[in-house]
This record gives sequence, C-alpha cells and structure tokens, in this order.
Amino acid sequence: MNQKYLVPLAVVFLLFLFAYTGVEGAGLQGFFGIFVPYTAVILFVIGFIYRITKWAGSAVPFRIPTTCGQQKSLPWIKQNCIDNPDTGIGVFIRMVLEIFLFRSLFRNTKAAFNRSEKNELTYSWEIFLWLGALAFHYAFLTTITRHLRFFLDPVPSCLKFLEFIDGIAQVGLPGLMLSGVVLLAAALFLLARRTLDNKVSYISLASDYFPLFLIIGIAITGISMRYLTKVDIIGIKELTMGLATFNPVIPEEVGGLFYAHIFLVSTLLAYFPVSKLMHMGGIFLSPTRNMANNTRAVRHINPWDYEVKTHTYEEYEDDFREKMIEAGLPVDKKE
Repeated sequence: MNQKYLVPLAVVFLLFLFAYTGVEGAGLQGFFGIFVPYTAVILFVIGFIYRITKWAGSAVPFRIPTTCGQQKSLPWIKQNCIDNPDTGIGVFIRMVLEIFLFRSLFRNTKAAFNRSEKNELTYSWEIFLWLGALAFHYAFLTTITRHLRFFLDPVPSCLKFLEFIDGIAQVGLPGLMLSGVVLLAAALFLLARRTLDNKVSYISLASDYFPLFLIIGIAITGISMRYLTKVDIIGIKELTMGLATFNPVIPEEVGGLFYAHIFLVSTLLAYFPVSKLMHMGGIFLSPTRNMANNTRAVRHINPWDYEVKTHTYEEYEDDFREKMIEAGLPVDKKE
C-alpha cells in the first residue's frame, strides 16, 4: 500500500492515542487542555502573520494576471471584464467570485484519452470536484463559526440563528447538525479522489494527506461526542470560557475523547502556517488574481529593477593591464 497516505494516517491515529491515553491514563488534562491549545494558537498567529508579511513584501517583477478572456483593446472588440479585468472594480469582482464561489475551479476540466473513439483526447467538466470543495469549505466555516458559542457568553443571536439553520433537519436527539456530516463526507470525498485517481495520487505528497486525515479525525471525534458518547457540555463551556478569558480551569467530568479532539484541532492550528492550507491567506496576495491586466494603458515598473554597479572593460583593463601585458594579451592602452 502507498506510504504517502499510510504514514500520515498512522501519525494522526498516534496523535489521537497520545492525547486520549495521556488524559485517561496519566491525568494530563492540564497539558492537553491548557498548554497545548495556547501553544497552538501562538504558533498559528505568529506563523500566519510571518507568511503573510513575507508574501506581502515580495516584489512582483512582472504584471502576471491569469487571463481567460479578451483583453481591453479596440472599441469595437468586446472585453471580458471579469476574466481579463483592467480596472480595480473588475479585479474586486473577480476576487469575490474566486473566494466565495471558487470560479476558476468551477471552470476546471479534466483531460483524458477516449479509447473508444480512436484514442482521441477529450475533456470533461469536473463539476463534482467543485461541489465537493465548495461543500468542504463552507461546512468547515459553518462548523468553526458555530463553535464560537463555546467562547462567548451570552451567545450572540446570529450564532443562535446559524445553529438553528444548521440543525433545521431535526433528525434524532440531539438534533443532527448538517455542517458536521457534510464536512466529514466532503473530506472523505476529497481523500478518495486524491487516493483513487491515479493522476492526482501521483502528484500528491504525504503533506497533502496529513491535514485531510487531521480534519477527518476532528470531524469523527466531534460527531462521536455529540451523538455516541456523553460529554459534559457545561464543563466544556467552563474550560473554553476560561481559555478565552485567560483564566483556565480544568473540569472534572470531561473525558479523554474531548481532549483528543482538542489536541487534533491544536495540531491542525500549529501545522496550518507551514502547510498548503495557507492558500486561505495567500489567495488575497496572489498576483495572478489581484492584479489588473492594464499593461497597454499603464507601465508596470519592476521593483527589482534597481541600479546595478557595473565593471566596464576599461576599468577591468586598468586593474589588470600590467598582468595582461606580461601574459601577452592585447590591451587598448599601453600605459
């Protein structure tokens, strides 16, 4: 079997066991409930800011927006204002569609050889990849937002309304939260695609599987606490409120499954800034998306085009004239 996904799977499972046994066997509630979350948040904030500032300070030597339509040209030629924007408004609309609707992924196609038709190259629309990615990100966002109720007292009305919409299906007791189920299903779909698709599997690394397994582990432990095992919600609220107010306390009736859940979340937070998950912040700083294609109207000055000190041939000959004459090399000036 492929080690690219077996090793990350084993690591996530060992992380779960480490936290669960550390709490149930060694009584390390303080370590996993206070030290680990604070450390993870600090690493996340510092790492996120570092990566963003490093990207923001990088020079862009060329105006390189990705273009998929007609550039602004002659008056009678219709311009594609979204796929080839030349103004800030067009760039803004393009970024909004990209960030909230994954427009470029929606337009994505897959190339394959159709062996039934003389081995011709055909293209197919990858609509399921777009749907899976959209479901994954919005379910993740909804789940994170809904969990803010553990850190706020009183809980804002907007969070209560979001929780009502998320649980509108009203299946079972406690009520089914759609975001958790959709998150797990979408993550499993993305994992299956990365594992079963030969082309995608070939270019995938262990670092691509690790966050997926972490998110799947977080979703499974969260669903287990809600529907399969009994957890002390009041104790969890007490712990999270203590963390938010920098006055942490360790509740007595919270078991190892919750601390394993928190440990996986903390691992994901700490790993976030050094992983490909940083595309969440990088999308705003991508010159292929956030630049207008106005090279015909505005000159783009290369910020790296600074004055360079050159060493002319005359200066070179002045430095080495005597040695050149001794070696029998021709010189322009004899003295």
